[in-house]
Amino acid sequence: MVASTITIPKTQKAQLTCKSGLDTEYTEIPVPEPKDDELLVHLLYSGVCHSDVSVMKNKFPLPIPLSFPNVAGHEGAGIVVKIGKEVTGFEEGERVGVTIVNRLCQTCEFCKRTGAEAFCDAPTHLTTAKWGTFQQYITVSALHAHKIPDGVDLAKAAPTQCAGLTVYRALKETNTRPGQFVAINGAAGGLGSFGLQFAKAMGLRPIAIDFGQAKQDHCLRQGAEFFIDAQTQNVVEEMLKVTNGCGPHGVINVAPAAKPLEDALLYVRKTGTIVIVGLPTDGKFSVNTNLMVFKGITIKGTFLGSREDVAEVLQFLARGLIDIPIEIVGLSELPDAIKRLDNCQVKGRIVLDTSK
Repeated sequence: MVASTITIPKTQKAQLTCKSGLDTEYTEIPVPEPKDDELLVHLLYSGVCHSDVSVMKNKFPLPIPLSFPNVAGHEGAGIVVKIGKEVTGFEEGERVGVTIVNRLCQTCEFCKRTGAEAFCDAPTHLTTAKWGTFQQYITVSALHAHKIPDGVDLAKAAPTQCAGLTVYRALKETNTRPGQFVAINGAAGGLGSFGLQFAKAMGLRPIAIDFGQAKQDHCLRQGAEFFIDAQTQNVVEEMLKVTNGCGPHGVINVAPAAKPLEDALLYVRKTGTIVIVGLPTDGKFSVNTNLMVFKGITIKGTFLGSREDVAEVLQFLARGLIDIPIEIVGLSELPDAIKRLDNCQVKGRIVLDTSK
């Protein structure tokens, strides 16, 4: 075996969360050692997701209680710098993406079912493993490190590992076909921006719902055919107007609120599908079962996506079919980025450069 020429430091920079809330400590922590089936990845970029805000506030419905201290973040891209002795198929220096999934059991019903592995009975996620992507080095199961095609900008690859993956899977779950309408609630954010671009690339007719002139301009640049302002317009009336009175065939809700879901029941097309991604504050919204029955509406939730979905998302990126606008800031600037995200002041996606 050829000796490695990659120098790995003993410590690294990280944003450490020591208690519930948005405050972090930019500090030095040890660089982890990969287990036999793991890779050590030098993270160059990490996306910042709205669910990071919820996790840091301890308001996200995690499968196990959050413990402190921890490092948040769950979408990254970087370089393999060390390989566990049982790992095959990877080389040092390869470019990989890291999702929230750190490890799956590989034995349960859902791991064995194509496309359902996100619902594994015994997963380990970065959020529950304590050490996420707001750091310079991370260990990850080799099964869940995703090779990034040559020529793809790693800064743009990082947010595909959660935002891109999640909304791509949600679009597939609508079962819409080319030429059909799909509405996206919360369309100006990271997931929504990806959703508009994916929808257009898939031959769908995307309708953006958000608010404000700046967000309207942004959504139209991302490929929205129509924009509906949820603050100044009647969403239900406008939606029916732009869809010839019939409503969209599919609706994706990435907004973390109940009203957009309740409105969707009123305007979605008969036999249409509503896919829930964003979580209302208390996890609840009102459902008119009469509308569900007499319109034949399907309501479903989706969470992340499969390894197959990740590969497909990266192909969209490699072929130039999606190109989400990103704002790159230093890892040291995370506190300001998180607060802007919490205040809905971000269009597209903030990406952290871990070297700064």
